[in-house]
Amino acid sequence: MPRVLMSINAAWNVVNFRAALVRALSGEDGHQVIAAVPDDGALDKVAALGARPVALAMTSGSTSIFGDLALFWRYLRLMRRERPDIYLGWTIKPNTYGSLAARLCGVPRINNISGLGTAFIRTGWLTRIASALYRLGLGGSSTVFFQNADDAALFRRLGLVRQSQIVLLPGSGIDLAHYDPTRFPPRAPDGEFRFLLIARLIRDKGVHEFVAAARLLRARHPHLRWQLLGFLDVDNRTAIDRATLDGWVAEELVEYLGAAEDVRGHIAAADCIVLPSYREGLSRVLLEAAAMERPAIASDVPGCRDVVCDGETGLLCQVQDAASLAEAMTRMAALPEAARAAMGRAARVQAGARFSEGAVIAAYRTAIAQALGR
Repeated sequence: MPRVLMSINAAWNVVNFRAALVRALSGEDGHQVIAAVPDDGALDKVAALGARPVALAMTSGSTSIFGDLALFWRYLRLMRRERPDIYLGWTIKPNTYGSLAARLCGVPRINNISGLGTAFIRTGWLTRIASALYRLGLGGSSTVFFQNADDAALFRRLGLVRQSQIVLLPGSGIDLAHYDPTRFPPRAPDGEFRFLLIARLIRDKGVHEFVAAARLLRARHPHLRWQLLGFLDVDNRTAIDRATLDGWVAEELVEYLGAAEDVRGHIAAADCIVLPSYREGLSRVLLEAAAMERPAIASDVPGCRDVVCDGETGLLCQVQDAASLAEAMTRMAALPEAARAAMGRAARVQAGARFSEGAVIAAYRTAIAQALGR
């Protein structure tokens, strides 16, 4: 029975985005799945999926050399103790330090570049360090999954991966049965139009542009509402602090809905989902919106334009451009309700055709079999 060690920077990430994969590997395929993740309060939920959680201290936003060396040593000890047959990594530190430890221990590796993050959005010294770490961690990996062609091309151009390692994956996939809009009653008409941004509250998700667009439009369009849903004070160099958010709320620019494990009800209550992100791997939020038959407005960047078809399932705007976002919001709110509903239906059809959970699981099964020489 193969032992699969997977690692990611948050236990909640496993529960929310990798649950179907864990169930498939541990339940249907009979693998022993070990999940090395930080203890963020979701370890019991990871265990309920069929994986054995191992608490692994990790500060994803830290750039401390000593902290990262300590993390690498923890990965080395983990590899020697657990002796996995294969290692699966997501997010930058598991993909670099975890993969390098697995490489030194002779463990086959499969990596998933689910997004490039701040290090590649703002190029500089951090980009050079991240590139060097990726080159070490991904070297010799059996498969490196990318969630959009732009990220794959960038890593290939920088010499971080070989073409033979690259496999494109439809994000984390989406379960249309779970995200079924018919299970949620329609909101009673109240004359208001709600834009909802669902994300970790960090600058790179376009939160400042969302608020700036609200400031541009609120006086001329009093029926419009702007809402934020997501984790505050997250471990990220571009995190929005509570005082800033409280100021926006006091100014009546946005409503803060807190954080939620299940976003379906919030999506159903919104008229349009907005993600003015600076770059994504392949946006899970936009997939969830599509499955729930909600039109979306997103930045014209990798990982967003792969999901939103401009004029068909939503609208695209220019990245880091509040005026462009405000213009797209104005256009969306002015559309007849029937036109927005048609966009939502088209989005759900596309989600089922291009981004199924089953395709993701099948790709991992193939990659695991190849890595194990089966």
